[in-house]
Amino acid sequence: MERRVTLKSQSQIERMVVAGRLVADVLDRVGQEIRPGVTPLELDALAEEMIRAAGGVPSFIGVPGRKAPYRHSLCVSLDSEVVHGVPDRRRIRDGQLVSVDAGAIVAGWHGDAARTWIVGQVPAEVRQLVETTREAMYAGIDAAQPGAHIADISAAIEDLARAEGYGVVRSFVGHGIGTEMHEEPQVWNFRTGQRGRRLEAGLCLAIEPMFTLGGHEVDVAHDGWTVVTRDGSLAAHWENTIAVTADGPRILTERPAPVEQVSVA
Repeated sequence: MERRVTLKSQSQIERMVVAGRLVADVLDRVGQEIRPGVTPLELDALAEEMIRAAGGVPSFIGVPGRKAPYRHSLCVSLDSEVVHGVPDRRRIRDGQLVSVDAGAIVAGWHGDAARTWIVGQVPAEVRQLVETTREAMYAGIDAAQPGAHIADISAAIEDLARAEGYGVVRSFVGHGIGTEMHEEPQVWNFRTGQRGRRLEAGLCLAIEPMFTLGGHEVDVAHDGWTVVTRDGSLAAHWENTIAVTADGPRILTERPAPVEQVSVA
């Protein structure tokens, strides 16, 4: 199916909020279960149960692949696996990185987000990789202002990676999102020399930096899905779905922070 750019109305964005918050809830719950001994398949089963119980449909099930359609509700990528890791029976170990990507469709609208968790103790440089990738996602989101361009998002993300000497995965990038999981425009995590599409209210994007402790080159494993770093270096992946609004970017795949109660003397 040809990908396309669509601008969403306010009412359509509110529908995407429902899908986005379901994805946020799934990731929060999955994150609580990530510990040594748990398998990616167990996390996947939990996610599918939550999505369907909320009246949603997992976005990833049935997506066409190189060898076969995808069969799971989550992508669970460990250590040097960057994205699209197929859930299996490996037991998560202390010291690993676990990147989880989740997507859900509610009433025809998609939400898509990813997080990387650290299991137990890891070297400081690994913790810094995960934190910088997270910061880069938010830097990219902050750059998604009406009147800016895709290149402004790309530069904000790449600048943080360059400052730390990380590899920026180039073969997989962010994307538009709406009634299709992947719409135009592509959202690069690195400078391409092109400004890209001008951002305007109603444009919804999945912003998702992928950084490595080594180079940017990746390969696809024998399963036809799992993307791994070519040099075996560790990788981190963070993603949120946002809507560009007249007031700036709005994150759709996080629960709003509770308003603090302020007592007035």
